[in-house]
Amino acid sequence: MLYDFHTHTFLSDGSLSAMELIRMARVAGYGAIGITDHVGPGSLARVLSEIKQDCALARAHWDIVAIPGVELTHIPPAAIPELARRAKELGASLVVVHGETVSEPVTRGTNLAAVQCRYVDILAHPGALSAEEAASASKNGVFIEITTRKSHCQPNAEIAKAAIQSGALVLINSDAHDPEDLLNLELATATARAAGIHDSLVAGALERNPALLLERIRPTLR
Repeated sequence: MLYDFHTHTFLSDGSLSAMELIRMARVAGYGAIGITDHVGPGSLARVLSEIKQDCALARAHWDIVAIPGVELTHIPPAAIPELARRAKELGASLVVVHGETVSEPVTRGTNLAAVQCRYVDILAHPGALSAEEAASASKNGVFIEITTRKSHCQPNAEIAKAAIQSGALVLINSDAHDPEDLLNLELATATARAAGIHDSLVAGALERNPALLLERIRPTLR
C-alpha cells in the first residue's frame, strides 16, 4: 500500500478535481491520500467544505482512506496556531503547513511556529530543519515531510538527518499537483534512500509512520 498525505486539486494549484485525484490514487495502489489544497483565512471554509464532501463519497464507495485537509500556505507565523485550530474545528482531519522551502519566499519562523502547534500534523518541505525545530516536532508529534517534488526535494538529506537525530517522524509525500506526480513504491523507496534514510528505517517512513498518522486521523473521519 502507498500512503501520501500531501496533494493538490484544482481548488488550489492542482489540475484535477478531488474525485479524479482520489480515483487515480486508488488505481495506483494507494491505501490513503490526503487532499490538502493551499488555503489562507479567506478560502479555508470554502475549500474544506468541498474537499470533505468528495472525500466522504470516495471513502463510502472505494477502498481508500480519503482524508480532507488543508495546506496553510504563506501564513504569517504568528497566525498559524489560530488558523490551524480553526481548520480542525471546520473538519480538517489533516493540517499541513507549507514550510520554508528554498524555492519560495516563505516567512522565516514558519517552520518553528508549525512544529510548536498542537493542531499541525505535518511540516511540508521545510527547506532546512534546525535542531530546535526538529526537537519541537518530536515533542509535539508533528511529522516532517521528505518530498518527491522536484522543486522542493533538494534539501531532503539534511532534513531527514535532523529529523531522525531528534526522534521526529518522517513521511514520504508527493505534493502532487498532477496525476503523474503520484507516488509509486519505487519512487517512494528511492526518495527515502536518496535522503540518506538507512534501509532499516525505510519501512518506518513508508509504512509505520503513515500508520501512526492514520491512527490519529481515523476518529476524525465521518
